[in-house]
Amino acid sequence: MSKASKITWGVIAGLLVGLVWALTPVYLFFSHQKGWPMPPWGFVAMPENAPTTSHSVAPRYRAVADEALAHLNDHRKEIHAPGISAAVAVGGRLVWAGAAGWADIEQLREVTPYTQFRIGSTSKPVTATAAARLVQEEQLRLDQPLKQYPLALPNSQWGELTVRDLASHTSGLPEYKENRDWMGLYHTMALRKRYESVQKSLLVFDGTELLYPPGEQFHYTTFNTVLLSAVMEAAAGVPYRRVMNDRVFDPLNMTMTRPEPSSPIKTMATFYWREGERLRPWRTVDLSHRLAGGGFISTPTDLVKLGSAWPDEDYLSPSVRSLFWEPQRLANGDVNEQNYALGWRIHQADDYMAMNANHGGVSRGAQSWLMVIPEYQMSVAVMINSRTEAFWDFGKVAVVLAHLFQNPDP
Repeated sequence: MSKASKITWGVIAGLLVGLVWALTPVYLFFSHQKGWPMPPWGFVAMPENAPTTSHSVAPRYRAVADEALAHLNDHRKEIHAPGISAAVAVGGRLVWAGAAGWADIEQLREVTPYTQFRIGSTSKPVTATAAARLVQEEQLRLDQPLKQYPLALPNSQWGELTVRDLASHTSGLPEYKENRDWMGLYHTMALRKRYESVQKSLLVFDGTELLYPPGEQFHYTTFNTVLLSAVMEAAAGVPYRRVMNDRVFDPLNMTMTRPEPSSPIKTMATFYWREGERLRPWRTVDLSHRLAGGGFISTPTDLVKLGSAWPDEDYLSPSVRSLFWEPQRLANGDVNEQNYALGWRIHQADDYMAMNANHGGVSRGAQSWLMVIPEYQMSVAVMINSRTEAFWDFGKVAVVLAHLFQNPDP
């Protein structure tokens, strides 16, 4: 073979390798979205007997701690999750934290209350907590057009949007699959690129037009919260991550909540793709482009601290809490179909559960749920390191825990 032919075949081989590298995450994205078959290798067997641990902090709740842990482990087995972790706070104080199963199956590393999980869209009420504090400080105004903030907006249509539009998902921004910023769409499928600032994250979707005029429809999308984080940064005059540290994580002692690091850490769970009862570790992904709305890691113990802060008048005034927990109306006067407020969904009291503010999260190989029940001064959080086909198949255990700790034996 001539030297020229070798060079030609080398170029072709290089192009093919590059094409496979570029398209593999796209295939995996659609395999997760549409149920396409996964590669047959890489699956791991989950051990039958899983470890459990329970921390009962308050003596009054010791009687229900064992029952709570048994429910938690039974639920883990029912939904075929490698690991599950939960926490309950009452009256602003942690009263119980429990965990069952494996943080990493191959390493036989068990889940503990200190294991960090991806929390997905439960990042939205985390960001909303800082936004509420900025509103309380009169640095952020819910109905002020974004063009009035000292913020470089890369899309001219965004100037007339408001914080209320973004936090209530009525802005008209697209969701991931509707994004017509083609390079940004690719990056949200490939999940390989690191975004070190929220301003750069806007470039993922800045080339897409609004789907409808603001306020006309409810359309849930993480891009709303990403843009909101940039507005918060501009309003506070400091980077978004410092806004979160100064107004949420530091005052609430949320030491286990942070942006997901670029490489795994020992305190973080391994995340699994579930196919029936088979499990395989998720590929490495980078979720930094969606930090404010889906990129944090945390623990249930940290999230119940955040939940407990909302009814605390020393942390947040009742008037601001009411603003953020009021389900938002569309331009036609109707409350949106998800009873979505500002960064929270609101469940009105019924025979099943008392009124509560809540939010769930679904991420790559993880799910989370946070619920705040003002009537009982209670906050409940649950996390797993896999996914269920129907979200509530996972989340319903939080209601069981809430009822258990609502009226413990004296």
